[in-house]
Amino acid sequence: MTRKQTTITAALAATAVVTGAAAIHASNHREAPITALDHKADITDVYAFVPANDPTRVTLILCVDPLLEPGNGPTLFPFDPDIRYEIKIDNNHDAVEDITFEFRFATEFRIPAVYTSVAGFGDSGAADPETGSVIVPPRITSFDNPGLNQRQTYTVTMVTDDGQTKTQLNTTNGSPLFVVPANAGPRTMDYEALFNAGIYTSLSRPNVYTFAGTVDDPFFIDLGAAFDTANFRTLGSGVPAVLTDTEDLAKQNFAGDTVSGYAVNAIAIEVPIAMLTSTGQAHDASDPEATIGIWATTSRPRITVRRSPNPAQNKGDFRQVQRFGNPLINELIIGIGAKDRYSMSEPVNDDQFAPFFLNPPIAQIVEALYNELAPGALDVPEGPRTDLLPLVTYTNPISGAPNPIADLMRLNTGVPPTAPTAASRLGLAATPPDLAGYPNGRRLADDVVDITLRVGVGGILNPDFNKFPNNRLGDGVNVNDAPFRLNFPYLASSPDGRNRRHIDPGEKFPDGRDVPVD
Repeated sequence: MTRKQTTITAALAATAVVTGAAAIHASNHREAPITALDHKADITDVYAFVPANDPTRVTLILCVDPLLEPGNGPTLFPFDPDIRYEIKIDNNHDAVEDITFEFRFATEFRIPAVYTSVAGFGDSGAADPETGSVIVPPRITSFDNPGLNQRQTYTVTMVTDDGQTKTQLNTTNGSPLFVVPANAGPRTMDYEALFNAGIYTSLSRPNVYTFAGTVDDPFFIDLGAAFDTANFRTLGSGVPAVLTDTEDLAKQNFAGDTVSGYAVNAIAIEVPIAMLTSTGQAHDASDPEATIGIWATTSRPRITVRRSPNPAQNKGDFRQVQRFGNPLINELIIGIGAKDRYSMSEPVNDDQFAPFFLNPPIAQIVEALYNELAPGALDVPEGPRTDLLPLVTYTNPISGAPNPIADLMRLNTGVPPTAPTAASRLGLAATPPDLAGYPNGRRLADDVVDITLRVGVGGILNPDFNKFPNNRLGDGVNVNDAPFRLNFPYLASSPDGRNRRHIDPGEKFPDGRDVPVD
């Protein structure tokens, strides 16, 4: 790949100012035409953070395949063996990958005559009353259980030196890396046992942890309201999409989380910071070498011929289907006619999309809506949005590194993590700022929707706009519907397919409060 020159003209530097609008948006669930037709290649979210329980490490998480209904059998939701899933690291600030973690998957059907991908019952299974033969396998408690009919394994390859060096990361005992399946329900499996068995912390490269499987979708948003042309709920303030102080501080939801009860396929890897920096060492937050850029891609072979039941035949080089750096840049910033081109392009070439960044569309749309719904209630900064400059240049203490025009999630690995009990869901938009939160990387609990609305629309980084209601914009969904783990891979368990619940408008929250409709 040809590396792009680092000289940035004044015109492109002005574009970089506005690119910050893209750096503060939420999540990608079916954001481009090509991935609306190719769910397995659809990247929903990317997370990158220094974990609070070990500040010498970085956790990287890639989620794909949105809005999986865990009760939707008989075939559950495997990763696609034809897709190459990659997490990429730029550690010398030129928007080109220096380290890539490549994940590939394989699928086997162990009892192909059975109609479902998973089956289990009790400690001994269920037998035919006439012959005594076991018909239903025992409840699935391990990856060796025959009831795990559709079983997946995966490989992890670390690619460095401009693609010249490839290091396979295997288990130290040579056993396969297994994928944790979707949670079919309590009769069929002990999902928690499988989840725990699917956490690998003893790979051939020391201190590398990995996990792959179907989990609770960690994203939280009133998604239905967002795409009903930003028709967010009217809560305690009496103004749509404006929270009261009490609502803003609460660690609970005041609107329905559309993603609640849904699953997603997740890949997680955790490595020492020193493995990711250009120097091979950890650095203080003030050192530009501490900052890395992260993005993820999914790619398919150029030609795939499906001849079921035989395996697919693939030909040609891999071609990128989607990429993901900062959340919602493609979904809300890029015009629908350019979304596929954006998905298939490289971050180093992002200056070609400058016209979309000059005036963030989401800010213009919300301002126009408020002018109709609540005239005078909201004043939005005019373009060009110089108030977003700190988010683009990532000045100290977030980063003193050069800033190429590129859709990268930038993480300053030298910023100490915040303990979960003290962390703010608003990250850098909090008062006082939580420096370990989004857009300095992205933690699972960071409320990127509210950060989007306040910084990208409300313009709160400009002191003239850091006032009510600009600094209280929000969708009313403050937390995920399932608690995150405190240890790797930090993700919450997949909803139970038999008993999962989607929290919808007009229902009740678990604590008995009504979920608002208006």
